Amino acid sequence: MKISKKDALMWFQYFADYAPEYELMPNQQEIVLSTLAQIERSIIKRDNELYSQINNLKSLQGRTYYVGPDDKFSDGCRSCLTGRGLNAIRKTNKCNVECKFCYNYGELDLQPPIGEGMWEIGGSKFYEDDIDILLSVQQKPTGVAYVYLEPFMEIEKYYGIIEKFSSAGVHQHMYTNGTLATEENLRALAEAGLDELRFNLAATNCSDKVIKNIAIAKKYFRRVGIESPMSPEYFDAFMKKKDSVLATGVDYINCAELHLNCNNAGNYYGENMYISRHGYLSPIWSHELTLKLMKIADDEKWDVVIHDCCNRTKFVRGLNLKDKEGANFGANDYGSEFDIVPYELLLPILRDENFSFIEEEELPKEYQPGYMIY
Repeated sequence: MKISKKDALMWFQYFADYAPEYELMPNQQEIVLSTLAQIERSIIKRDNELYSQINNLKSLQGRTYYVGPDDKFSDGCRSCLTGRGLNAIRKTNKCNVECKFCYNYGELDLQPPIGEGMWEIGGSKFYEDDIDILLSVQQKPTGVAYVYLEPFMEIEKYYGIIEKFSSAGVHQHMYTNGTLATEENLRALAEAGLDELRFNLAATNCSDKVIKNIAIAKKYFRRVGIESPMSPEYFDAFMKKKDSVLATGVDYINCAELHLNCNNAGNYYGENMYISRHGYLSPIWSHELTLKLMKIADDEKWDVVIHDCCNRTKFVRGLNLKDKEGANFGANDYGSEFDIVPYELLLPILRDENFSFIEEEELPKEYQPGYMIY
């Protein structure tokens, strides 16, 4: 079924008003899924057109796309997509900034602590002294990542555990907004054995202070990257400071496709959105900006990797992780952040006169109002 945009809007307006009150019937579910597919088909067509304009587009075994020198592609990303997955280590439940794109937006003060002196790995709690037994019992991961929320708020607590994983030969990377980085703690992190440091430059809208800290980090780390969700304000700020950012010697720029949950979706209310593979909800401009940046970098021959960390890449990440866990063929932890389809958030794109479906068909009678029971 290739539902028309007009019919899709009619039904989604109805579902936005009434669907939470009852479970959809199979015919209504078909209408919803057809609408999601119609929107996504148009987005995929547009993306493919943008990909075709990038002359030197590269792929990592077909799992993700990038431009730039192969030897600067992040080993952390390589571990995530081809190794034994992205093994997250959680410690710090606080942050010193509040970003509109944060998954914990509006709830930063409500994030539960991991536990005094403890680390969360694989959903379990460990003391630092437990890492030796963990590494001796379970298969050593190819890489780990320090996440949740801003580690530099208590960075001195990280040195010991980083040393343990470094001694075991495990690749390690860390995420930070960069505002609390100093020459001293950056040097200490590198000496402890951290392999990569990733700056979320969008968190400060490309502040000069953070750009300076990226340059300092490059003095101590073999690989320094930027990883930020793509948005119009970040893209504009980045382009204005492009030369100073590239002058830091940064190795790679991971362009994340912004995806939304119940916490941050309200900050983008009214934007055109789509749902990828019945999973992540994203504004349609996010991936478009990534591909625009990739083309600019390729045309201008930047000596840096621009990595397309889009919803498709996240889907592949889930496949790889489940495979390494020995899960059933086709298993994936990629999925929607919403309990039900967020109909209201998809109304703007259905109302947009400049957005069209590729092919439309008239609804069969049994799916039309008057035949189908509301």
